[in-house]
Amino acid sequence: MPLSGHCLCKAVTYKVDIDAPLLTGYDHCDDCQRQSGSTYSLVVVVPKDKLEVKGPVKKWKGTADSGNAVWRWFCEECGSPIAHDPDAAPEIIALKGGSLDTELKKDLKPDTEIWTASKLPFCQEHLAKPFVHMPQ
Repeated sequence: MPLSGHCLCKAVTYKVDIDAPLLTGYDHCDDCQRQSGSTYSLVVVVPKDKLEVKGPVKKWKGTADSGNAVWRWFCEECGSPIAHDPDAAPEIIALKGGSLDTELKKDLKPDTEIWTASKLPFCQEHLAKPFVHMPQ
């Protein structure tokens, strides 16, 4: 199932030529809460070498708890978050699930939660594979 998506204004588009995501889940880290403006970020992890992005992407460098850089990708035009790209795992990238094309995101089946140590207490969803921090 190839994936495709875009930002709110459609200036940034992307495609990923894969059969299935490596992981689909909720990232409860504080940075993802702030970036999404919500209780977590829905992430779709894919191999970075399969991702093709077109359009004006701005990258902001943050720092993970490990001390490694995490690059947050945004549309320069509308500010929509597109992905986060951790230096600690250069082979993968976490696309923001809300940026997928509508029909694709309807078929997502999140089963993993990461950074449950930062999960807000009123978030009542519980997925099958929870991780206190990052999966090893």
